[in-house]
Amino acid sequence: MDSLAGSGHQPARTGQEAGGRRSCVLGTLTVPGRPEQVVRAREFVTHAVSGTGGIDSDAATLLTSELVTNAIQHTRSGHGGSVAVTVIGLPDGVLIEVTDQGAAEAPAVKSELYGAEGHGLYLVQQLAGRWGYLYDPAGTTVWFHLAVPAAASPPESRPRAPIARPPVQRLRPVLP
Repeated sequence: MDSLAGSGHQPARTGQEAGGRRSCVLGTLTVPGRPEQVVRAREFVTHAVSGTGGIDSDAATLLTSELVTNAIQHTRSGHGGSVAVTVIGLPDGVLIEVTDQGAAEAPAVKSELYGAEGHGLYLVQQLAGRWGYLYDPAGTTVWFHLAVPAAASPPESRPRAPIARPPVQRLRPVLP
């Protein structure tokens, strides 16, 4: 089952933020835990973040792909289960959650960077502004946040800092 704001479904409001802008669920997708379903998750996220303006949709798509692949390979989701993807629009960016059906261990970033596999969470750690997980043996949610770059955010939402000018220094001639 999937739903996407703009496809006939109203996004669920999750709260009002400063400046009158709201956080809202942009869409949800649940797919069977099979490798061929990763492409559906990628397409879904690409479409969900396309209207958010300023979000790096390539990063969102790549990181979602990695997390869905991890869920299928390393959790019960890949053994006849399912994986859920939720995209939440925030005033400062987008939050993407991938929920699986549980594993024996919590997710961990692999320390072997030159290994043939195990780079998914490392990519999330490097490309996302923030990330984390909620672990439970019955199901784990791994999430990441991608921020809207300051140049892409509306002027009223950018922090205003005074422009500091360096003090003027007058050079004095050195007398002998």
